Amino acid sequence: MIKNNFRMSSLPIVVSALLLTGCGDNMSDLHVYMNEVKARPPAPIEPIPAIKPYVRFIYPGHDADPFDSTVLEAKTVAEIPESVLIDKNRVPEFLESFPLDSLRMVGTVFKEKELWALIKIPDGAVHRVKTGNYIGKNHGKIISIKDVGLSLSEVIDNGFGGYKEHDNELAISTLN
Repeated sequence: MIKNNFRMSSLPIVVSALLLTGCGDNMSDLHVYMNEVKARPPAPIEPIPAIKPYVRFIYPGHDADPFDSTVLEAKTVAEIPESVLIDKNRVPEFLESFPLDSLRMVGTVFKEKELWALIKIPDGAVHRVKTGNYIGKNHGKIISIKDVGLSLSEVIDNGFGGYKEHDNELAISTLN
């Protein structure tokens, strides 16, 4: 048993000694190769490419000074379009609390000899509306209802502090 332990413990030492014998100081072949490479004639260096001079291009018709602040002044007074008034006393309807793009028209139904549209809200509930009802965040009043969609008139910002009417449509959707 002791002999086996001695053999097992001395085995890594013997293997290490054999491996280290290959790491000698004999680098004569490396020195020969380095001398051969140094003796070769050097490769020619490519000449530096010629630098092309900058040619300034003058754009025709651009004589205005870019730092002239008078170009920012208004030349004419813009005519402010008439503004549509919003009825602030009207009680908002339920479907006005949803953006128009979140509502889906899923069908139509005849009720009281009139065509009603079936509108699906984001939580999945379906509500019916008729001509004259309001939907969407922009005070969208339903103008007409057809089998393929409904037309409405929205009131949007006109960019001058007032409002303008904008026609929009909500098409019937087959998506869930």
